[in-house]
Amino acid sequence: MHPTQRPRRNRKSATIRGYCRETHLGREHLVYPLFIHEGSDDQPIASMPGCHRWSPDGLLKEVEAAHHVGVGSIILFPAIDESLKTSRGEESSNPEGLVPNTIRRLKSQWPDLTILTDVALDPYSSDGHDGIVSPEGTILNDETVAVLTEQALCHARAGADIVAPSDMMDGRVSAIRAALDSEGFQDVSILSYTAKYASAFYGPFRDALDSAPRFGDKKTYQMDPANAREALRELRLDEAEGADMVMVKPAGPYLDVIRRIREATTLPVFAYQVSGEYAMLKGACERGWLDESRAVMESLLSIRRAGADVILTYFARQIAESL
Repeated sequence: MHPTQRPRRNRKSATIRGYCRETHLGREHLVYPLFIHEGSDDQPIASMPGCHRWSPDGLLKEVEAAHHVGVGSIILFPAIDESLKTSRGEESSNPEGLVPNTIRRLKSQWPDLTILTDVALDPYSSDGHDGIVSPEGTILNDETVAVLTEQALCHARAGADIVAPSDMMDGRVSAIRAALDSEGFQDVSILSYTAKYASAFYGPFRDALDSAPRFGDKKTYQMDPANAREALRELRLDEAEGADMVMVKPAGPYLDVIRRIREATTLPVFAYQVSGEYAMLKGACERGWLDESRAVMESLLSIRRAGADVILTYFARQIAESL
């Protein structure tokens, strides 16, 4: 007996495999996360080989190189001097602060560059948390939302295209949307970190920004890694509150959550291939255990295949060059 169905016929050449390819990864699917600081030097990040805390001049050179190969979107993460950190993170809404000044400088150079900004207090907090900490050590939700709203407005005034609240406070999307609209920023989009998990994969990121919590953990506001249905509840709330786009973070360990979110919404779905995912791939590739170009591409295709429309990845410039 010979099989009448032979799926291998659809794999027999590059052209035919191209006919059948279900998932595409292009430059338009990439956002490049960039770390910035006020110093005059570009500082390598030991736990993220190939990544830096960029000085103002170094950032311009890196963005120019990325823009040249077709990366049209970046997201900024600031490393704030310790002297500027406070328990309420007031520096986060300073109109002459690191992020707004960087936005203006980038927009003057590349008006068509899409700039996303992280809206959260942990880079600015002397406690290292995404929210204001009470004297008893709990994270104050509503008080934090008020500060996040001012931070989002600060970024919008500077020219940000998309503000991305990553704090996981309840009600922050509706508060930010109302504030943006009241000041005439109806065209500034909100990318909500809808399902941000209390993950072990954030360690290198916290090294990059020196933003690790000074005590405790973030489990009272970030999601439990054991939960998937809860992500759908967060999604419904974000949609109702006015989010334009939604995010799952991390990406690789949560492909099932990306799929659930994708099937439950018509909004664009973003996924963040986080610092720990990047570090694992780089570490294995530097030791010769994996082929970097193939492994990175496969990791990103799997995130797209799960349902992500857009991927935040530290490999964005590298992948754009290869494409």
